[in-house]
Amino acid sequence: MLQITAMTKEQVETCSIRNVLANVNGKWQPLILLALEDGPLRFSAIKRAIGDITQRVQTQNLRALERDGYLTRTVDPGPPVAVTYALTPLGLSLVGVVKPMVEWAARHQGEIGQARARYDARH
Repeated sequence: MLQITAMTKEQVETCSIRNVLANVNGKWQPLILLALEDGPLRFSAIKRAIGDITQRVQTQNLRALERDGYLTRTVDPGPPVAVTYALTPLGLSLVGVVKPMVEWAARHQGEIGQARARYDARH
């Protein structure tokens, strides 16, 4: 089993598992990565692909993904100025891990919904 126990603040801060998962396992990061799977996109195209993400939240998530090396941000000075995002090789390898989880979620969505309904009925 992987070492997942962290008892001190220092252990939490240096835990590679917590460190990576905190930045790629949220609601929006996997969707952004999947939107970029087929190639580079501009900011507005990513927003259209996802739909219900706000501009502010999208910007925050794109910056976090760029900071960790999963995507690049390229500015074409224009006119008009165009900002394009693309997966790096690291980001593409992460999509290879995230995509099966997303496909699993889609396959089991009905079962999960039923389990939640049973649980909610009991509680």
